[in-house]
Amino acid sequence: MTGAHDDVTPRPVPGVADTVGLGGVHVDPVWRTRTALRPVEAALLRTWPVRRLGLVAHAGAVATVTTQTYSRLEHSLGVLGLVAHLAADDATTRVAALLHDVGHAPLSHTLEGIGGIDHHRTGARRVRGLGAVLADHGLDAEAVLATVAGERPSVLAPRPGLMTLDHLDSYVRSAHAHGRAMPAPADLLGDLTVDDGAVRTSAATASVLDGLVEAEVAYHRSELNVLAVGVVRHLVRRWVGDGGADAVARVGAMTDAELVAALLAHPRTADDTRRFLADPLAWRVVPAGPGAPPDGAEPVPAVRPYLTRALVTGQPTPRAVPAPALGHDHWVVPEGEARAQPRTDPAAHVWV
Repeated sequence: MTGAHDDVTPRPVPGVADTVGLGGVHVDPVWRTRTALRPVEAALLRTWPVRRLGLVAHAGAVATVTTQTYSRLEHSLGVLGLVAHLAADDATTRVAALLHDVGHAPLSHTLEGIGGIDHHRTGARRVRGLGAVLADHGLDAEAVLATVAGERPSVLAPRPGLMTLDHLDSYVRSAHAHGRAMPAPADLLGDLTVDDGAVRTSAATASVLDGLVEAEVAYHRSELNVLAVGVVRHLVRRWVGDGGADAVARVGAMTDAELVAALLAHPRTADDTRRFLADPLAWRVVPAGPGAPPDGAEPVPAVRPYLTRALVTGQPTPRAVPAPALGHDHWVVPEGEARAQPRTDPAAHVWV
């Protein structure tokens, strides 16, 4: 008989997609897959490097201004589900799918490059830090890293210019979050195989995937994404500049909420952080032109999203992805400064 204060392990809740593997199963709400978790995967889901991904937005800074608010952990579990569907017995690749993003800083790609932030290098260190957990289950951290890097053949291997399972989940999960028109992901999955890491499918499904890629490119190059990325990078650069020798390392280890708390607590970033959270449109996107940037501007490099294509009859789809607006460098400036700038050169100062 169970006493009133005895410990009880939580049981799966019908209709609830959890990220802790209750009952030894992960149910993905996008792909509608049910993945029976192996003991090593269940163990990794109870480690901080993996749990932390649940507190990092996959979309980065733009998650603050869009409905794309799911986490890196949800994406990683999605990739695990795809690998388990296509290569269920490849234990190393399954773990590589779960761990491939553990190196991300808060807000994912948004902070990449600031002070040398590099999610690939950090990820390798964190995977090695999980080496004891992997070894307990007969797996090797170096083999996992080789799989992530494509040095070991697998369904997860990166293929330059071609769509991988990592990209596939990103495109489909983003489309799902934004309500973009597409067939049910489960139906798409039924028409997919993988050829040496590259997604292979029919011409009809490849056309759907091309459309998702185009939508994602336009989204990443949009004024809204550039604005959010620019403001957050500006604030973090200021915080890091004032934070001392270990500031970059401290930022890289934070969750999204911890980063926001740090920015709100710092005298030189607090006001602008509150302003951005309360009114993101208080900033403007300004195409970069010759000469000095406007006062208070944050340069935002040209966005170069993944332009990957699926294979049809062994060949990449020929459809060209157009280059939408914002394919070049921009500045992000507070609204007051933007309106105060002279407009003597329309080619250099096209105010958005």
